[in-house]
Amino acid sequence: MNADERTNSLRSDVVTVASAPGPAKSRVANEALAESLDRHTSVGSLWKMEGDRIRCFACGHRCLIGEGLRGVCKVRFHQGGFLRVPFGYLAALQCDPVEKKPFFHVHPGSDALTFGMMGCDFHCPYCQNWVTSQALRDEASVAPIQEVTPEELVNAARESDARLVVSSYNEPLITAEWVVAVFQKAKEAGFLCAFVSNGNATPEALDFLRPWIVAYKVDLKSFDDKHYRQLGGTLAQVTETIRLVRERRLWLEVVTLVVPGFNDSEEELRAIAKFVASVGRDIPWHVTAFHKDYKMTEPPDTQAQQLIRAAEIGAEEGLHFVYAGNLPGRVGRWENTCCPGCGETLIERYGYLVRDYKITADGKCPSCRVLVPGIWPVAGAAEVRTGDGMAAYYRRLPRGVRLNDFLLREVLTI
Repeated sequence: MNADERTNSLRSDVVTVASAPGPAKSRVANEALAESLDRHTSVGSLWKMEGDRIRCFACGHRCLIGEGLRGVCKVRFHQGGFLRVPFGYLAALQCDPVEKKPFFHVHPGSDALTFGMMGCDFHCPYCQNWVTSQALRDEASVAPIQEVTPEELVNAARESDARLVVSSYNEPLITAEWVVAVFQKAKEAGFLCAFVSNGNATPEALDFLRPWIVAYKVDLKSFDDKHYRQLGGTLAQVTETIRLVRERRLWLEVVTLVVPGFNDSEEELRAIAKFVASVGRDIPWHVTAFHKDYKMTEPPDTQAQQLIRAAEIGAEEGLHFVYAGNLPGRVGRWENTCCPGCGETLIERYGYLVRDYKITADGKCPSCRVLVPGIWPVAGAAEVRTGDGMAAYYRRLPRGVRLNDFLLREVLTI
């Protein structure tokens, strides 16, 4: 079955089952939302039968799901011998700077049409996207949803002058079938596609995604397995995902949200940096600032000096590209991309704004000709939007996207 046939088949299935009842034993905090989401589903691809139960391969939990029950994510469920998965809607849509994802080595200065659905396979108490991610797990997690087709999202990307189409805001692994349906159309239209994930992946899911994406962002939230289990995952699963993404030659960037009192010890930050360097010294590592959100309101917000020290640790452990994010203008050189050979500043940034861009069209430092890994514009600096001053900075902030005469604004932060 080719891409068009698969997309049409799945869309037809959504129409056919739109009135079908959801799982009998829903175990959710918001029944009304569950009924609404269950009407926007299709038969998935990432599963197989084991006896009378279904084994789901979308994420590292590999849930074994009985009839009428849901997986850990709450949005994939077993009904009538099939695994039903989210399809044909969105709960968040925005045109973001690619630097917000954050991808610093993928077409700097460009925009990424970013869409999300509902649900997550983790339950992080500090989640900054909890309104969408904790759907069906937290009764306060409610966001409006809108039916949409892949073609409509591609048209929105085109009208927004985006270069990329990205899945984010909730955990896209648990909505992988819908994401691929969108990415198929986006790739055909000439867009680059990317994935922003918690990294709780499986080889099956990565192989399912691999033909359609060029870049993958992983959150490496801690290097303490006890902490990871508090969030709903395991450290080993995420570190293995990082290795698997690298093996599949997808461009990879890793992010650690530095949370005071949770993962900010020098020992733990050094362990994270050492691990990332062991996989590849050219993998960009972003250390970003925590702010009080959702259920975690006791730790103080991360200060600039804490991010700077985390970035210094990354450099000390041999990483070539370390970035301190979320505090524009307060972290010095750690917003910039420097040549790993001669140290020259190649990309100067202020937050999401690219102030200067020097990488050559063939992806090298203009001074020492060292290759700088990344996915760079083929026309070099001529293709990169740059600017200076606060007016230019504000123009680079995320913006709402009009879809079917309805303006959807995703106001959450990464």
